[in-house]
Amino acid sequence: MQPSSPTAHVVDTGAMIARQAIVNGQQAVVGYELFNRSRTHHTAASDVVMVFTALSHAGSDELVGNLLLFVNCTHESLAGGHLDLVQPDKVVLEVPPLGHAAADEVQARLPMLQALRARGFNLAFDHSVLQSAYAPWLPLADYIKLDLSVLARDQLAVLVGYAGRNSHAELIAEKIESAQQYDMVSSLGVQLFQGYWFARPTLVRARVLAPSQATTMQLLNAVRSRADVDAIEEVLKRDASLSFNLLRLINAAGLGMAREVTSLRQAVMLLGARKLFRWAALLLTAVRNSSTPPALGQTAVVRARLMELLARQLQAPEDGDEAFVIGLFSMLDQMLGLPLAEAVALLNLPLPVTDALLLRQGPLGRLLALAEACEHGDAEAFNRLAASLALDQARVNAAHLQALAWADAVSP
Repeated sequence: MQPSSPTAHVVDTGAMIARQAIVNGQQAVVGYELFNRSRTHHTAASDVVMVFTALSHAGSDELVGNLLLFVNCTHESLAGGHLDLVQPDKVVLEVPPLGHAAADEVQARLPMLQALRARGFNLAFDHSVLQSAYAPWLPLADYIKLDLSVLARDQLAVLVGYAGRNSHAELIAEKIESAQQYDMVSSLGVQLFQGYWFARPTLVRARVLAPSQATTMQLLNAVRSRADVDAIEEVLKRDASLSFNLLRLINAAGLGMAREVTSLRQAVMLLGARKLFRWAALLLTAVRNSSTPPALGQTAVVRARLMELLARQLQAPEDGDEAFVIGLFSMLDQMLGLPLAEAVALLNLPLPVTDALLLRQGPLGRLLALAEACEHGDAEAFNRLAASLALDQARVNAAHLQALAWADAVSP
């Protein structure tokens, strides 16, 4: 048995999580909306990774307890695989409007929203969902938020009446700043409320324990090779911070466990291999040694997401996970200060994956080279590789933009 790792150290991610209460007519708190109030990475405010981090590391009772959790989202974050890490029953995803909504755009987003609701997530929309352009989304609305800073009383009366006739959604009046506003929306039949009149947002700084990168890679290797629970538990026991982070995740309010989990074995079994692998892979890039430039992890995440998106266009959806791994690990040499061959050897990956990483061979190897061409602006390589994979260049560019947005959101 290998010796335990050195004492874990606390890393301040800089993440400032704000919560604001949502109350009912008796002014009892029914849920909280979370916001990102960090000085940097403001686009991450809409990403569920922010919630995952907050609930896992800032303390679930401190943030929301057993109440509903309302999360600002982007359409990129809604499509991200990290939502698999969240138990949906107490989470309300706030879906933004599309801006200049066109019928085909609204229709294109519909399957994703339907799938999220089928998984058990509640969905909230702003009053835009009551416009005719968003008619396909309206039956999915569990909550509709009415912004008193932009809606006059006569507009509110019309919207409340329309929502009551055409949806089953509960209405939330937000940005209430006076007793007069509260009385007015109450008289219209609204029964849920949010705003400074009730409570201002309060802040909690999210701090995480930084596990050893080597132990995190051992965990990835064990899960990847389908090791048994005993072997995975043994890896977790080698690093107190890794074990701590896992137990905080599994006991988070967002995962909805009936009772607190204190056994690493039970945590592994409850989370499952696929979620455990995704969590550890994100942790490897999110919590880096101080000597590792943050841009390296960001670039690796962009590559991983881009390759995942493109692989789904080329192959079966499940191949996206393998493409994600190749992109994520393609910069391990720089992240760990090892030659790439030595770094890849630590993970005991299948030969096609190793060949893709080290030799750029096979379809996934060409996808990795294409991702690098996108990064470097190498038009000649981009055109050649896209053609060899039979990928439309416009779709590759669109996927790259999606990957950049997604990676920006998941960065701590």
